[in-house]
Amino acid sequence: MATRDDSLFLRALSGETLAKPPIWLMRQAGRFLPEYREVRARAGGFLDLCYNPDFAAEVTLQPIRRFGFDAAILFSDILVIPHALGQKLWFATGEGPRLEPVADAKRLGEIHEEIDQDVLAPVYETVRRVKAALPAQTGFIGFCGAPWTVATYMVAGRGTPDQGPAKEFFARDPALFGEMIDRLVIGSAAYLNAQIEAGVDVVQIFDSWAGSLGESDFERWCIAPTRRIVDAVRARHPGVKIIGFPRGAGRLIPAYIAGTGVDAVGLETEIDRSFVREQIQSLVPVQGHLDPHVLRAGGPELEREVEAIRAAFGAGPFVFNLGHGILPDTPIAHVERLVAAVRA
Repeated sequence: MATRDDSLFLRALSGETLAKPPIWLMRQAGRFLPEYREVRARAGGFLDLCYNPDFAAEVTLQPIRRFGFDAAILFSDILVIPHALGQKLWFATGEGPRLEPVADAKRLGEIHEEIDQDVLAPVYETVRRVKAALPAQTGFIGFCGAPWTVATYMVAGRGTPDQGPAKEFFARDPALFGEMIDRLVIGSAAYLNAQIEAGVDVVQIFDSWAGSLGESDFERWCIAPTRRIVDAVRARHPGVKIIGFPRGAGRLIPAYIAGTGVDAVGLETEIDRSFVREQIQSLVPVQGHLDPHVLRAGGPELEREVEAIRAAFGAGPFVFNLGHGILPDTPIAHVERLVAAVRA
């Protein structure tokens, strides 16, 4: 595993303020890279790519070879957990993931109480292969989706604009919804622990729809389940750093940090920088938050934003990233310029 002394990324997550922040990008292995598109075409379906260690390891390593990022992130998907719980999962071309909806007690009864680790075995093999190929100084990030975010897909069978089906589910039957969350907590913790044992250095918990919850529901369905995952990971791997990304949580992030015990947080693009500096970065290292659209546009505005973000967060522990995933039509030259500007 990468050591703290080797890795700028791990040093930042350990609370060190660095003259030049480490950088990686969400969805850095993706469609903006021609080498990714070539492997994706050979793999066939998206799940075939996720579950083929040859292909998944290759696309995980591609952005490291091209850009020299300070961390690699495992190529997989947050919905492999419901898949390993027995929910049918497929990807519709041009439309994204689809699952058979779990909207009542009968359907939930068909979902396993624990994940089938055999389903996820190819993912762990991918981790081992990537770890063996990474430079010693490059951190390696594993991840899962947070229970609330994954549950929104499980209930609706697809992504929704307002997460309405999941909200109606927990309003109608909070105990039954809680059973689904329990299975996701147990499965996600087991999944992260297995990734760590296969070789990742850090894990990140993506709660992409955290911002759709009101304050009391945020505590119940975002903070409390994430805390249980953090505790389960720490019980087996106390030295591994855990990053939380409660996207859209904004001013609830300090409560999220206190309630979950994560070691660092990701920042969405829209969050106020002075609030981050005063109320968040004083608690934990932060990661983010360049607008992916600014990266796609490039030019002087990209240069200004990089300078402004570094000025805002450079006096504390900070990892440069985007506020969400890189857009598929982002020019490679803009990513190259971004890396150069961050490291200037």
